[in-house]
Amino acid sequence: MTHEMTFSSELTIDLDALAANYRNLRDHVAPAQCGAVVKANAYGLGARRAVPALYQAGCRTFFVAQLCEAIELHDVLGDDCTLVILNGLDPGAEDLCADHGFVPALNAPGALQRWREAARRRGQRLPAALQFDTGMSRLGVDGATARRVACDPGFATEVELRLVMTHLASADEPGAPSNAAQLSTFDALTALFPGVPRSIANSFGSALPAAFHNDVVRAGIALYGVPLPPGAAVIQPVVGLRARILQTRQIAAGTGVGYGLTYTAPDTRRLATLAIGYADGWPRALSNRGAAWHDGKRLPIVGRVSMDSIMVDITALDEGALGEGDLVELIGPGQSLDQVAADAGTIPYEILTSLGRRHARFYKEHGMATACIAGEVR
Repeated sequence: MTHEMTFSSELTIDLDALAANYRNLRDHVAPAQCGAVVKANAYGLGARRAVPALYQAGCRTFFVAQLCEAIELHDVLGDDCTLVILNGLDPGAEDLCADHGFVPALNAPGALQRWREAARRRGQRLPAALQFDTGMSRLGVDGATARRVACDPGFATEVELRLVMTHLASADEPGAPSNAAQLSTFDALTALFPGVPRSIANSFGSALPAAFHNDVVRAGIALYGVPLPPGAAVIQPVVGLRARILQTRQIAAGTGVGYGLTYTAPDTRRLATLAIGYADGWPRALSNRGAAWHDGKRLPIVGRVSMDSIMVDITALDEGALGEGDLVELIGPGQSLDQVAADAGTIPYEILTSLGRRHARFYKEHGMATACIAGEVR
């Protein structure tokens, strides 16, 4: 039995497309630099595979959310790379971060104080990013704190400021008034730190006017295949997902399907049960709403998505077109990641980061596909 036959679903990650998306984003935002956000295990797709592919494509600045993610990637980063920890540090983690040379985002007065104390304790100037809250009310120091830091001559002797940054609340809404308001606030605060590289734009921020690109764009979801508005960088799909058929059956009119019998066949129907469910990241919200695809035909999900299986209506296919063990498409040419998210009433970020450990993973690179070892999601 081949390795992939021990799995009932297959997730394909196209690292060539990932690299192409990075290059397209980089070229679109030039002369700004383009960094890559690889937090949450590269949005669920395997950061230890994504980072080397992005490095080969020219990326040298990477962003994660937590220190544990940075440590996980330390041995696959080049010596010429910068790794920024967007959430900053939990109290007490300063020395471990400094030992590795990571760049924490300082986003609260307490974090600023602890990083400066670590610098004094170690007798060395430590690198950091400084994050401003410009209106999202999530992370970042306020304007008064930023001004105090800028006026404190001791700060520059203890902290090597590598980046000043903020985050847009509505980058995916180009006409949102908050975008211009946040940019104006950011410009005023960054003027306090002349010469320090600035960053405000994420993937959708890259599609906004060049004034938002500043010095560093933090590309995230677009790298992994979510398209941007017309006129922005061209984005290729990165992810494909297929699941195996466990069994097929024919049901009569009036027959109920699945937990709670929330679907009743209006007439004779042919169904296939697929080996994928919410334990694999296929949302329960797709019950009686989503679909699988085969041979260009949509196969609606009928009944509730359960932990390990879903039922789809295959009546539109010729009898015998599908049987036990065959694979059907869940993300691919028939339906995009965006469409799956829309059907589930959520966003592509949630779909990607929920994909679980039970998929066989195939990484396509340099035109060839290789399977990862059993259970590997790194």
